[in-house]
Amino acid sequence: MSQIDNYNNNHNTAVKEELKLSDMAEHTRCVVLKVHGHGGFRHRILELGFVRGQEVKVIKNAPLMDPIEYEIMGTHVSLRRSEAANIEVISLEEGAHPDNLYHGTIEEHVAHEIKEKSHIITVALIGNPNCGKTSIFNFVTNLKEKVGNYSGVTVSSKTGQFYHNGYTINIVDLPGTYSITEFSPEEVYVQQYLNKNKPDILLNVVDASNLERNLFLTTQLIDQNPNMLIALNMYDELQHNGSTLNVNQLSQMFGFPIIPTVAKNGQGISNLLNAIINIYENDQQLTKHIHINYGEDVENAIRKIRTQINNLNDPTNCNRFVALRLLEGDKLIEKSINTLPNYKTIITTAQEERKLLEKIFQEDITSIISEIKYGFIRGALSETLNNNSCNNKKQLRYALDVILTNRWLGIPILLLFLWLMFQTTFTLGQYPQHWIECFIEWLGNFTRNTMPKGMLTDMLVDGIISGVGGVLVFLPNILILFLFISLLEDSGYMARAAFIVDKFMHKAGLHGKSFIPYIIGVGCSVPAIMATRILENPKDRILTTITIPFISCSARLPVYVLFIAAFMPSHQGLVLMSIYIIGMLVAFLTSLIINKVAFKNASDQFVMELPPYRIPTLRNTIMHMWDKSVMYLKKMGTLILVASVIIWALGYFPHNNQATPQQQIEQSYIGKIGHAIQPILQPIGFDWRMSVSLCTGLAAKEMVVSTLAVLYNDDTQHVTPLNHKLQQATNENGEKQFTPLKAYCFLLFILLYFPCVAAITAIAKESGKRWALFTIVYTIAVAWIVSFSVYRIALLII
Repeated sequence: MSQIDNYNNNHNTAVKEELKLSDMAEHTRCVVLKVHGHGGFRHRILELGFVRGQEVKVIKNAPLMDPIEYEIMGTHVSLRRSEAANIEVISLEEGAHPDNLYHGTIEEHVAHEIKEKSHIITVALIGNPNCGKTSIFNFVTNLKEKVGNYSGVTVSSKTGQFYHNGYTINIVDLPGTYSITEFSPEEVYVQQYLNKNKPDILLNVVDASNLERNLFLTTQLIDQNPNMLIALNMYDELQHNGSTLNVNQLSQMFGFPIIPTVAKNGQGISNLLNAIINIYENDQQLTKHIHINYGEDVENAIRKIRTQINNLNDPTNCNRFVALRLLEGDKLIEKSINTLPNYKTIITTAQEERKLLEKIFQEDITSIISEIKYGFIRGALSETLNNNSCNNKKQLRYALDVILTNRWLGIPILLLFLWLMFQTTFTLGQYPQHWIECFIEWLGNFTRNTMPKGMLTDMLVDGIISGVGGVLVFLPNILILFLFISLLEDSGYMARAAFIVDKFMHKAGLHGKSFIPYIIGVGCSVPAIMATRILENPKDRILTTITIPFISCSARLPVYVLFIAAFMPSHQGLVLMSIYIIGMLVAFLTSLIINKVAFKNASDQFVMELPPYRIPTLRNTIMHMWDKSVMYLKKMGTLILVASVIIWALGYFPHNNQATPQQQIEQSYIGKIGHAIQPILQPIGFDWRMSVSLCTGLAAKEMVVSTLAVLYNDDTQHVTPLNHKLQQATNENGEKQFTPLKAYCFLLFILLYFPCVAAITAIAKESGKRWALFTIVYTIAVAWIVSFSVYRIALLII
């Protein structure tokens, strides 16, 4: 494996320093470094002599001049400004290379820069959901990105960098998409990226166990005539199915190198990287790419449209691809050429040809093109793929669906899985949790006994150690929860869960795919809100976005574990599962109400791929858990640490040495704040300490635990676990402050009220400020009403 190096999420820094041929002034000289783009434009430019290392002189380039005149290889050549802007160059002028940047001659500098910059390759990863695209990205970059076995996890691109055989490779993981059209946010994003960012090479990742469906996207990429290769991923599954594939023959048919890979263990990745470098190095040989023959009628239509395209704003686009997309009525492509002088003529020609074809074939144009593409794919596979025993094994792989997605058994089995997940979170997590508690207790007591008495010692013990340590003890529980979520996602069961609850989602006015952001919301509300982009209907996106705050995130888990373990130890798994189910029910009810009041149109029908069951890999699971633990620890070392110190200070000042710990807290600034807001929450049974913790929880729900750890720190001589403090806490009448009922109502309030500042910001970004404001008011109101109702009704019954 090549040397690996992590890269931040900013785009290739070399791009910021690019000098374009169009930027060169008259009578200046430069050397060609790289030609961006692909298709016929690229081939023509290279044929004219604009190859790496070739010197170019600018003859005429006035500010408004178009085209620009150049001298290359002793010949005068004219290029449109838009074409010259896609040629990266290095200046040969003295002023472009100040001595403080490089010591030596200009020729030495140019040679050095060509060697350095020409060894930077930008690769775009593109493929269907579930094809292992992100697994390849994670493997080569060693980044801990989330890999889920359903569409929509990757809602925007991720960028990484690594080194291989002397090359710096910038790799961009694009959202998973089934095609390049305009019908979903992922498809639009991918199409716009390919049109604007001009990657050097496209890496098309294909699921080897589902070739016919995956290769449809490949045929669309072929139309663009790019520099491309195919990663035939999950090749081991194709072999295990009893199938054989003539990879070399299929590669010749498609016109691109095809490399078998198994991303989960890195098999074939080195060959893939070598192939990327080989394509990049041999790009100037003008390798011939194939085109799909769509038949005489369709080809004539494409030809007529192409003759009307005299110029494009982006010359890197393949005219054949543009003509084909215009024939299919692609609005994004239409918009990209709307500045052409003959724009109306082009659109009219495309419309006329589309109507003619639909009349000839008696089908809509999308069906016509799709059937031809699939015909090409079937023809290629019929000559290269032998899958005599494939069907039986495929049926076996989906056999579990007979039980797991059964109309009667599906829901009970899902609930059983959830109970097992929550119960294990407690039973396994209590052991490492106890060890951490003992360490925190020892550290606090050691610090107090070692350091002299005073404000600094109090801050370290009562503020930092109690506050941060009170949250740290729940790290094992969070890791166990994410272990289960990772296993369910990577195995393929999570997609089944979305399928199972689809009927209930529709009754609530939600789309079946809304369950996917809900599941992501179990981890964190912010990426869950962003994941609503997988929903095509704006109404579905808004409904899902504003109900995600009711889905309990991992930040709330420390509060749940603390109170359930302290006050409801007999049925921990059931109690925790009830919290999550109540959140889901409130989300459904909210969606139902808002759908009836604010929206009238029906939701789209649910269409979702059910991926085959797969055995989760240990590497992906560990990476997922490690990623979450790092995020959790970073949060404790920044937000929670600072907030704990602030809360301690508010409870320490004004300080009274004569007061008892209880009196000191009540007379402090934070005590006054708590008593001021207590009347609002007193009807639910919450005291002023609980009220203050709910306020600090607005920033992050983990802050509730650290706040309680600081506020209930009555014993100044000995550090004890927080759950013991809560069990022993009393009110002003000497009665136990917490009962199982109060604790449960407190958890309901934590579940339902204001999610966090980051989540509200995400809602404002995705759905607008009006819906963000509505979410703030509505969630707080629902939390108060539900907690009050449960508390008062339970008191009457008890």
